[in-house]
Amino acid sequence: MTHRDVDHYASRPVIGLTGRRHDAGPMGVPVVRDAMVETYFVDYAAAVARAGGLPVLLSMECEPAAVVSRIDGLILSGGADVDPRRYGATPGPHATPVDPVRDEFEMAVLDAAWLRGIPVLGICRGIQLINVNRGGTLVAHLPADSGEAHSFLGYPRSHRAHPVDLAEGSVPHALYGPRIQVNSLHHQAVAEVGTGLTVTGRAPDGVIESVEALDAPIVGVQWHPEMLSGTDPLFGWLVDNARQHSTTNRKQEENVVIA
Repeated sequence: MTHRDVDHYASRPVIGLTGRRHDAGPMGVPVVRDAMVETYFVDYAAAVARAGGLPVLLSMECEPAAVVSRIDGLILSGGADVDPRRYGATPGPHATPVDPVRDEFEMAVLDAAWLRGIPVLGICRGIQLINVNRGGTLVAHLPADSGEAHSFLGYPRSHRAHPVDLAEGSVPHALYGPRIQVNSLHHQAVAEVGTGLTVTGRAPDGVIESVEALDAPIVGVQWHPEMLSGTDPLFGWLVDNARQHSTTNRKQEENVVIA
């Protein structure tokens, strides 16, 4: 490896990806099927790599603040429902199994990222977690036979099922323009918006599809941009902001050393 290679890799910001934890099941030989594994969909890592970042899986065995101190950006990935007890509700008839360990880890990671000022992209469950983290609530269930049929899972995952109208001045509007056609793989959505967040996108039926923080580089979207064809600009936004944050921090650290 040459010095040029080292410099090239050093300039690529590290983007942490949250995942999910489950037993090995049929993935392992019988003797280890009860062992726990941590996984994430490769689409997330591929999207980050295409945008020029270095994707890394954040194990739930990490100490949240410590691992956030080592990354330049964060993706809160999709998955099961956030525990409704975290926003003053209880599980209903359409609730998925919840993972309190994941909820706790991701809440702490998000808190640390917010405090450190690194950019965050929340996807599907991720936007919901951002909202709950700020004291917001969620719609318990969106039926597949009403509105834009958000929870209907009969299309390919990359199918752009419905439009989203984007607020002028928002990050998604700057990246996509006033309207984007998105895929839909969710049965919950943002209800009451959390403190310090603003709604930046809605589906035609009024369902909130994107939010962002008023005081931090934090964006949440309800669709799955990593599953759409091509290089989605949201990942470019994340990587560019992560690179800028990393460069700024490095210069500040150099100034401290010189002083």
